[in-house]
Amino acid sequence: MLLGLIGVTLFGLTLPATRMALESFHPVFIATGRALLATVLAVIYLVAGQHRRPTLHEFKYLLLVVMGVAIGFPVFTALAMQQVDASHGGVMLGIMPLTVAACAAWLFKERPSLGFWLMALLGSALVVVFSLLRGNGSVHWADLSLLLAVLTGSISYATGGYLARSLGGLQVISWTLVLATPFLVWPAIWFAPTSWQATNTAWIGFLYVALFSQYLAFLPWFKGLSLGGIARVGQAQLVQPFVTIIASAWLLGEVVDWVTWGFAIAVFAVVALGRMLGAKR
Repeated sequence: MLLGLIGVTLFGLTLPATRMALESFHPVFIATGRALLATVLAVIYLVAGQHRRPTLHEFKYLLLVVMGVAIGFPVFTALAMQQVDASHGGVMLGIMPLTVAACAAWLFKERPSLGFWLMALLGSALVVVFSLLRGNGSVHWADLSLLLAVLTGSISYATGGYLARSLGGLQVISWTLVLATPFLVWPAIWFAPTSWQATNTAWIGFLYVALFSQYLAFLPWFKGLSLGGIARVGQAQLVQPFVTIIASAWLLGEVVDWVTWGFAIAVFAVVALGRMLGAKR
């Protein structure tokens, strides 16, 4: 659970950092360019560590991780951040603990208890209500992009947690990035900026999503999923919208009031109950 929370905290800065990068860069370039930059770290890690190649069985599941981690989630969230703010993004990202658990149950035969599902539903409802309150009850068409990000991200998170049991978390994301490279090069070149004189804020945002959101955060995240169970540790994602909102206040100047803290405390309580109820593998 601690590893899961560390990973979620790092992921929670992704939307604010993406909005920072959008000051100077096209959303498709942010999504593909961040993965290509992270691939450099991945290749260094794989070569220096002389890690084994994935088996055919592992390779098939890695393609699912590629679909979400390297392509779907970065592209859809970057497109959405053009139209809605980071706190609004929590409307859809807040339900990921439920969708990750559902994917784990569907793909890998995890069996969350009825109480676990109730806690997942309650926690998801809390973060969705909070996000709607922060967005004044409005739902933008960009929510479709966020929905697709949730779908692809949930499948890849559940699959990555499964693969981390045999490959290790950093190997999973490293091989994912290497396999995704052929699909990323052309759009990254096509949507690259004509001038590299971007603002400092944009560069900081881009480097964060490339180095942390796209690579280093997956080490504790996948490891936590493999140790504690995908459905149970995935509950840690319930706090991610609040990390995002706090980071938005710090980085983007959004106002954080007492309502934020009240919902955050309630979500932490639900996460604790979900952990106690557990899930069988």
